[in-house]
Amino acid sequence: MNATDHGFTDADIEALKDTVRRFATEQVRPHVDAWDAAGEFPRALYRQAAALGLLGLGYPEHLGGTPAPWRARNALSQTLARHGGSGGVMASLFSLNIGLPPVLAHGSPELQAEVVPPVLRGERIAALAITEPGGGSDVASLRCTARRDGGDYVIHGEKVFITSGMRADWITLAVRTDLASKGASGISMILVPGDAAGLSCSPLQKMGWHCSDTAQLRFDGVRVPARCLLGEEGAGFRIIMGNFNGERLAMSAMALGFAQACWDEALAWARQRQTFGAPLIERQVIRHRLMDMQMRIGSTQAWVDTLTAQADAAEGAVPPPGRPKAEQPPWGAATHAQQGSVGAHSAWVASVCLLKNHATQTMQFCADAAVQILGGMGYMRGTVSERVYREVKVMMIGGGAEEIMKELAARQLGI
Repeated sequence: MNATDHGFTDADIEALKDTVRRFATEQVRPHVDAWDAAGEFPRALYRQAAALGLLGLGYPEHLGGTPAPWRARNALSQTLARHGGSGGVMASLFSLNIGLPPVLAHGSPELQAEVVPPVLRGERIAALAITEPGGGSDVASLRCTARRDGGDYVIHGEKVFITSGMRADWITLAVRTDLASKGASGISMILVPGDAAGLSCSPLQKMGWHCSDTAQLRFDGVRVPARCLLGEEGAGFRIIMGNFNGERLAMSAMALGFAQACWDEALAWARQRQTFGAPLIERQVIRHRLMDMQMRIGSTQAWVDTLTAQADAAEGAVPPPGRPKAEQPPWGAATHAQQGSVGAHSAWVASVCLLKNHATQTMQFCADAAVQILGGMGYMRGTVSERVYREVKVMMIGGGAEEIMKELAARQLGI
């Protein structure tokens, strides 16, 4: 154990995984089909996850969380994905992990105390709103504006594909505060209450993630106190990019867990399914397909473990200014992305981008292979592999599409 472990031993990690496994198999997996049909899961699930300490993992103790290394956080993500089998549940249940980091890294202590503890208790929901209609991954082109008017900001514009957008009590919003600027300059981050006057939300229908509420948001003269500005005006693009690093590492762990869920189902099916008088597993072609799955899972696991260890080592080496090591913001906000040499940082960011692509491609391959092994049953609703097969595309697009990840990695490496 070292300073970056926050007191977590190997036994603690195993105990955490066991807790998450029980939560997934008892509270999530039996209900996912019904939740998908309903288009939502009960808000009570937030409180159940919070009671187990899952929502607060990696957050400062003085705000109600449990400081934890990336190793623990990624173990949670991977285990819940593997045994819960629903990206929709994970996307909304843990939308706090993309909504809160900018608040922790750049919000005032008073704002943090107001916002963070109720979210970690499962009483409130936090979301992140960056993407705009027609904008996609081009964050620098955003057009949602926030104009200073006395002690308030007045917000106009739209956001789309916002996870937890229908339910969010707090929205961490990317806006353009310098209305004359173009590109990355002039972008800021501001926290908006979900019930603010002038904010309207419309639900979106999706290929997958059916039980995750996803919305288009419209801001028509929404007034927000100036104290809700996160960091300085014009610093938003840097905040967004730092936030993406943690999101992509977490998504890689999730994708790995979903690949393992497909492996589990395919292997179980091959062992019990009889074809032409023998179990399917006795067919060489099936065994080879399973080994192809395992080969990709193994390489992804090794890469996730390596980058996770590097992230923990970098977080423990130099804490962000003004923050003790044990209270560093989780999920990529103001962590190693701002620490160490430029070269080391650039290489790590490039690796995370490529890992995100590799992990989601592993998920795609394993979902496709599992559906093929299950045959007709793989095409039926109710199997994990069918759900993961539908959900893989959003994992390959969300947090940065494959093409964007390759281009960003190339630039980070000076290519």
